[in-house]
Amino acid sequence: MKNRTLQIGVIGLGRAFTLMLPTFVHDNRVKLVGATDPIAAARAQFEKDFGAPSYESVEALCANPAIEALYIASPHQFHAAHVRLAASFGKHVMVEKPMALTLDECTSMIEATRSAGVHLIVGHSHSFNTPIKRTREIIDSGIYGAVRMITALNFTDFLYRPRRPEELDTQAGGGVIHSQATHQMDIVRLLGGGLVSNVRAHTGSWDAARPTEGAYSALLGFEGGAFASATYSGYGHYDSDELVENIGEMGQVKGPGDYGAARKRLQSAATSAEETALKATRNYGGSLYLSGTALPKDLAHQHFGHVIVSCEKADLRPGASGIAIYTDSQKILEPLPAPVIPRQEVIDELFGAVVNGSPAVHSGEWARATTAVCLAILESARANSDCKPRYQVSHNANS
Repeated sequence: MKNRTLQIGVIGLGRAFTLMLPTFVHDNRVKLVGATDPIAAARAQFEKDFGAPSYESVEALCANPAIEALYIASPHQFHAAHVRLAASFGKHVMVEKPMALTLDECTSMIEATRSAGVHLIVGHSHSFNTPIKRTREIIDSGIYGAVRMITALNFTDFLYRPRRPEELDTQAGGGVIHSQATHQMDIVRLLGGGLVSNVRAHTGSWDAARPTEGAYSALLGFEGGAFASATYSGYGHYDSDELVENIGEMGQVKGPGDYGAARKRLQSAATSAEETALKATRNYGGSLYLSGTALPKDLAHQHFGHVIVSCEKADLRPGASGIAIYTDSQKILEPLPAPVIPRQEVIDELFGAVVNGSPAVHSGEWARATTAVCLAILESARANSDCKPRYQVSHNANS
């Protein structure tokens, strides 16, 4: 639809919002027209940047008749309630990952939006990334045969970035399973076809000062016989971006000076309260906040670590600049144009669903299935046994 602009309100002006901010600012298909956050400085920054109202309560934001869709980026434990509230006001919803902390909450979100006749999209997760989508297209072409094995690996400093107390409490949605496995499981499920039949996993919690899961390894079986191994560590030592051309998760070039930055920054916070304050200073509207809306000149595609898809006739490796294809006789690099706007794929899906009525890949049903796999990782590690995740759906269920 020509010159159509989707009017968006924001629930939560924290870290997730700042990562989506360049997308919202530079994609002319969307416009931010309202926001809410418990921190007054964040609300004031939003009003200054966008000339739009901010609200102290979620209800007041939802009641704004100008808002067509809500981007929900509140802390994990509030996602379900905020989605249900948004649906009750007839707003379309894009909620950040993880969808929710329990499968019952996920189901309540699906039912609320379905009853209200509004769209529900869950993201951003890195399965939106163009290299992952293109790899799935290559698989669907059948040229290299069926997927047989997927290998996914990511080592980051996630656990040592400033955290609020609940972000270090698994039951409150903290740790790498809820926040990071969601990315990796979404990618692996998309590339493997979506239907995970069983999960066997181990998790690691190795720092008493940060008492939640900081690492995991999981073996996933898919219907049809394919399998995947997925390993993640957020302990801030080895950096697997070395395997992705030294391109960071956000598509930025990384240099030697970036190593160890998270742990060094955290040394200035001796208590939990000081760490919470440290995080707030760098968030949107904080005293050390630097506007992140400018588009970098040398932007590569975002990624979530090293991924290899082993098909019958070739291995496929999505990267920050294209897809490497390893056949029987040669290595082929299929380049991808550099992104003009980061995460524009998210707006493609949101705009397509709300404005054009296109089916969404990252629907509530899809995200619930990913949540089920993440919860199965936790359960398998606790029980020391295989787990069968519920609610699995195919990658093309909505197409």
